[in-house]
Amino acid sequence: MKAVVRKAGRVRRWLPVNDLWWAKLDLLRTLVRRDLEARYKGSVLGNFWPLVNQLSQLLIYTYVFSIVLQVKLTLKGLPANNITYGLWLFAGLLPWIAFTSGLTQAASSVVGQPNLVKKVVFPLALLPLVPILSAFIESSLGLMALIVLVAVSSGTLHTTLALLPLIWLPQLLLTAGLGYLVAGLTVFLRDIPQTLGVILNLWFYVTPIIYPASAIPEKWRGWVFWLNPMTAIAEVYRDLVLVGEIKHWGEWSVVAMVSLVVFFAGLSLYKRLRPAFADVL
Repeated sequence: MKAVVRKAGRVRRWLPVNDLWWAKLDLLRTLVRRDLEARYKGSVLGNFWPLVNQLSQLLIYTYVFSIVLQVKLTLKGLPANNITYGLWLFAGLLPWIAFTSGLTQAASSVVGQPNLVKKVVFPLALLPLVPILSAFIESSLGLMALIVLVAVSSGTLHTTLALLPLIWLPQLLLTAGLGYLVAGLTVFLRDIPQTLGVILNLWFYVTPIIYPASAIPEKWRGWVFWLNPMTAIAEVYRDLVLVGEIKHWGEWSVVAMVSLVVFFAGLSLYKRLRPAFADVL
């Protein structure tokens, strides 16, 4: 994971960004690297723990829904068995875990760093981004494992994997926008993290992650796709990694626009609240 962070810093010479922004990006990269190093410092598995947690959830949900409840699905190029359901489930769980993990930790990112908040020169806009990017990088381990498993099961690697950045960007913008929103509000309303936990639990079950979208009644299916951005994100992940073709271009375009709106709205509110952070903390 640290290697991913270091490689991200090497694109500097190709991007037309001024020195002030590069200084902030370098600081953000350093903070993310330190966050990843500190999370599992001293543990035997180290940064492989996120992969273990992801796989444990995969096994639990696969057992309950595929073996106990006998949920079946068929995907082009993959055998119709429990392994295929597990791969389909994992492809939907990965973006959801990255989203919820980053968002819940972002909620406490400002109140958990009062010393940095009171430093006039510190760019406070970076604080919510650190846990969000850390969670996204951690999910990359699971994504690599998924790609390997799909290649073994189907005997091929889809060329659509090259399009994954098209869904990463809306995912990051959506998470960052909501992260700014909850991080700013938590300074003044300390119930936000607990409320967020309840909302995310409900959100999970109205998103077709552990069950196929075809199981949703026809009259509600359109609403779930067009009003729930995580539905489109999960489905496009499955299109790119499992199917090898994008079947949800329309939904992707909508979630891209929604993510931009959410990002700028969340950042705007965060900037409005930021001057009062030091007084409250």
